[in-house]
Amino acid sequence: MNTPDDAVGRLVVCPTPIGNLRDVTLRVLDTLRDADAIACEDTRRTRVLLDRYEIVGTLVSYHEHNERESACELVKRILGGAVVALVSDAGTPLVSDPGWALLQECLAADVPVEVLPGPSSALTALVASGLPSERWRFVGFLPRKRGELERVLGESAETLVAFESPGRLAATLGVLTALDPQRPVAVCRELTKLHEEVRRGEAGELAIYYTQNPARGEIVLVVGAVAKVKADHNEAVAALRALVDAGARARPAATVVAKLTGVGANDLYRALVSKGT
Repeated sequence: MNTPDDAVGRLVVCPTPIGNLRDVTLRVLDTLRDADAIACEDTRRTRVLLDRYEIVGTLVSYHEHNERESACELVKRILGGAVVALVSDAGTPLVSDPGWALLQECLAADVPVEVLPGPSSALTALVASGLPSERWRFVGFLPRKRGELERVLGESAETLVAFESPGRLAATLGVLTALDPQRPVAVCRELTKLHEEVRRGEAGELAIYYTQNPARGEIVLVVGAVAKVKADHNEAVAALRALVDAGARARPAATVVAKLTGVGANDLYRALVSKGT
């Protein structure tokens, strides 16, 4: 099935729709048509996409239980000149989905790897959330143990994006409420599908809502960053004075104290000077 330009085998990572089958890209469809083999997480799920676009392809089962063994076999085929397309059930492969082992084997064997852009539920949810997106962190599925969950939710200095099961959503929001009931949250459910829903609000109110209205379907949870707590102004000035009394220069010391407390460096310096050094 290779054209002369495709004489050298390669791995092509192909994102697939996260819900609506029309979201597949033309490049992905072309690759799936031309590939010698399509490595897929679930052949039944992939077959639905292929049938929708009348693509006849050779499917190879590649999932978390056989990925190491399958990766070695697929690399052998690629080294023999085959073009292998890698897909997951939905979205971009390797993002909380199988594929990492195959990618590593290809890189180790100096096999060409091409990654196509396409659907991602994490990115879709991040944008839909309305929360800051200049700095964000994706953590995959949230931990099940409460202590680990509290740590992940309580230490995030940027917008956090995570997958959560509908059965655990209310409890997770309850843990978040215990940490900060006013923390901004967006629950993104069934993205791109018929019953898509994005519900935004504070952790406390959403915890109540989903306790009373259990969620269904696939969920991406987007949580705002932990709010910075400013220290008491007088305490910050006292800390600055202690540093100056110990021999520190006022301006640099004010900058350090400002970073630690959240109180403005200029405010600290003016307060120090007004009371005399």
